[in-house]
Amino acid sequence: MSSVFEATTAAAEILTGAGFDAEDARFDASVLARHILGWSLTDWAVRSREAAPAGFETPLLTLARRRATHEPVAYITGVREFYGREFRVSPAVLIPRPETEGLVEAALADAVQGPGSRVLGPTIDIVDVGTGSGCLAITLALEMPNARVMASDISPEALTMARATAAALGARVEFVESSLIPAGVVADLIVSNPPYVPERDRASLSVDVRNFEPAGALFAGADGLDVIRLLVPAARQALKPGGRLLMEIGHGQADAVTGLVTNAGLKLEGIRPDLQGIPRIVIARKP
Repeated sequence: MSSVFEATTAAAEILTGAGFDAEDARFDASVLARHILGWSLTDWAVRSREAAPAGFETPLLTLARRRATHEPVAYITGVREFYGREFRVSPAVLIPRPETEGLVEAALADAVQGPGSRVLGPTIDIVDVGTGSGCLAITLALEMPNARVMASDISPEALTMARATAAALGARVEFVESSLIPAGVVADLIVSNPPYVPERDRASLSVDVRNFEPAGALFAGADGLDVIRLLVPAARQALKPGGRLLMEIGHGQADAVTGLVTNAGLKLEGIRPDLQGIPRIVIARKP
């Protein structure tokens, strides 16, 4: 009888045989193994040399074959961690990424440092546009208990996924089917990780992304700015005086987005870089 480690090594070999880097293959196989076993990283460190339980090897190899097609691990396991919490994911939603946590950090800093230290004062009204998995809206609702959070998305399937995560995590969020900001909504803070990948860059994306993640959450016209061109003036209309728009953008878009923000009548307060130094998080205020 093989050990858990040996069975996982066999799964990793399926991935290396499909062209995966050996280190990535071992990591992905271990994630799939832990998913099947319900193990934590600590469990893996302590117990991976144990005999594999009955019924472990066959499903592990099945999942490894799925991963060998470049199906993202998050879609195979159905979860992805974001800001220390597990979010449900499926091909209906973009997989949450570490750089998007920068939007959370910027929102929390704005709430604390903004006029009246709003996180400590009256209720703050937040709208998350294009919520997808709900990672932004749900995280902000849990991190800011005095916030009233609305999350919009054009995809009913995405909203179903986000609602399930909100219920599981105990987050109070109002989910609304809408392409941008629902009519009549006013907000202190609007956050968004909109589609911003130019269509011309489709071929340069990894197979994992371009073949499996929802195109509508990724691509936005020839220059990647089609959705942002609509979002910025809509945010200007919906924000209360002094309210802020926090928005993720793509590589090389800072100058163009600066112009869009200024032309819409918002004041650009800065663009925060991500961990790679790429200008990523736009911070704009309504005068």
